[in-house]
Amino acid sequence: METERLWHDSQAQEGPMSDTGALVYVVDDDASAREGVAGLIRSAGLTAKTFASGEEFLAAPLPRRPSCVVLDVNLPGVGGLDLQQELAKSGVRVPIIFLTGHGDIPMTVRALKAGAANFLTKPFDDEHLLNAIQQCIGSYMGYEIPPAENIGNMVGESAEFQRVLKAVQVVAPTDSTVLIQGETGTGKELVAHAMHGLSSRNKRPFIQVNCASIPATLLESELFGHEKGAFTGAFAQKIGRFELAHEGTLFLDEIGEIPLELQPKLLRALQERELERLGGNRTIRLDVRIIAATNRNLKQMVDEGKFRRDLYYRLHVFPLTVPPLRERREDIPLLIRFFTQKYARRLNRIIEEIPASAIEALTRYDWPGNIRELQNVIERSVILSDGPDLRVAMPEFHGNSVAVPLDCRASNVSESVERARILDALKEANGMVGGPRGAAARLGLRRTTLQSRMRRHNIARLYQ
Repeated sequence: METERLWHDSQAQEGPMSDTGALVYVVDDDASAREGVAGLIRSAGLTAKTFASGEEFLAAPLPRRPSCVVLDVNLPGVGGLDLQQELAKSGVRVPIIFLTGHGDIPMTVRALKAGAANFLTKPFDDEHLLNAIQQCIGSYMGYEIPPAENIGNMVGESAEFQRVLKAVQVVAPTDSTVLIQGETGTGKELVAHAMHGLSSRNKRPFIQVNCASIPATLLESELFGHEKGAFTGAFAQKIGRFELAHEGTLFLDEIGEIPLELQPKLLRALQERELERLGGNRTIRLDVRIIAATNRNLKQMVDEGKFRRDLYYRLHVFPLTVPPLRERREDIPLLIRFFTQKYARRLNRIIEEIPASAIEALTRYDWPGNIRELQNVIERSVILSDGPDLRVAMPEFHGNSVAVPLDCRASNVSESVERARILDALKEANGMVGGPRGAAARLGLRRTTLQSRMRRHNIARLYQ
């Protein structure tokens, strides 16, 4: 049988899938068990498709390759191990989690040797199954990670990321000035592009100027333009970035680097929507939407006399903070796979799997360079990979740039700090200990390890 054809048949025979994310297939001849597992999977925000037998699974026209298959071992007819072998012979690489009601050790050994991702004995713990599925999804490259629909080329599912997307959707249709704050490499430029794309100005220019990369002596001319002969070397008239952005959006990146002496002219342009070119006396009216970004604390700069207070408040109409990657760790596995897919296409590599241990290590890393650093690490990893598995080039660990994982605690991490981190993770997870969105996953721990530490810190009775 040409099993590989299963993953490429037309969707027309059973209609399009309602979810473009992770897809899990469940094969079990026990209807109640089958639907129970499928319901558990769907409750975790994933898509599940069920089959009553191995024959039904092999015969069905399936729209796309799943991220994981949950498979009962003791199926009538084509058994679970037979189905696993059929897939393997056809060259289909997909993680399989076996379920059995007997706990047959020899069968377990056979399945694991043949490449099974996990093996659970019925009755199993729901959290154990969800954790096993999430590990498969985290490491398997079988489906495309879609960026947030119609909101720029951004990827993430965490609550912190969703708050950013919601703010973008709220403010983008307006002409209000936006100040995007966040550390270097967090994706502030992507947020600005997303706002422009969702605005009524999206057919007009998006002009960007990095205020930190242009010498102070040239920045005024770059922003406002100049007339011929305005200064030595001004051999021709120059149109500034403000004018180029007329009826569109001007993105002032690293706004905190603008020299203090240039800030009054910038304030006038923002407030009056007009300017004069250097060496000119004609007032030019502007219709420009301003988005600014900074990795500096502008309020502190105001207090220190390094940034004009009136300019700060003119920019601070709609402040939006993009969180650092260490505050949205649950998005890291998605970003790893997204960048792996991106660079595998660009470099013409076939990457089918990312080692789960590498995902775990990268998720625990503190990422001082944020998404930009992660992107560079993954690009380097794809370059180094000469097979179907991603050969992860771990980032260089310098000084305090590494988060201290709770299962590898440094001697200077006090008991009170650990207890506080656990309580924060439980609060973020709404009290859920296990599961893909639980506190254990957020802290990079096994559920049982976290429960043990909760008992040690007298937290267990608060969260059961």
